[in-house]
Amino acid sequence: MSENEPVRRRRRADADRSRAAILAAAVELLDEDPDASLERIAEAAEVTRQTVYAHFSSRDALVNAVLDELTAELMNAIDDLDLDHGSALRNALGLIDLGWRTFEQHPILLHADRTGPADARHNPLTDRLEPLIRRGQRTGEITRELSVHWLVTTLISLGHAAGESVAAGRLTPRTAYKSLHTTLTRILQP
Repeated sequence: MSENEPVRRRRRADADRSRAAILAAAVELLDEDPDASLERIAEAAEVTRQTVYAHFSSRDALVNAVLDELTAELMNAIDDLDLDHGSALRNALGLIDLGWRTFEQHPILLHADRTGPADARHNPLTDRLEPLIRRGQRTGEITRELSVHWLVTTLISLGHAAGESVAAGRLTPRTAYKSLHTTLTRILQP
């Protein structure tokens, strides 16, 4: 080991702590105010604006990192569910419920720009929903009249539509959730 190795490790650990502090501050502030400035985020993270730019080339890059972080947290929570056992319909609705609670906990998700239903952040969710829907179709608890792909696309799209209705002030979170749950139940059931 070179004599500079401990210094490099210390610098890397400092950089990792700074990045984590920036992400944590960004999640908190962007949940409160989707237009929070980089200056406010840097101040909340107790770093300089230059440190923020050292980790994230732009505000958009930071917002995307926040969305990636929240997506990873949601996927970890989904992976803690036992989707391979029990009612496939109940598990699919439980997965949607978990996603909705994440929306409520992190309003930045309601305001984030999306590129549409093909947003790459949906791929991990799609990877978990598809086998669950297939299993439900095999057991007869989820409709076979609609394709797996269409059902997954519909679940994700309606989840976003409910979130957008809340963000626009057209529905309360409670009403949006109830409407989403009722609609998805009716779509999925045979």
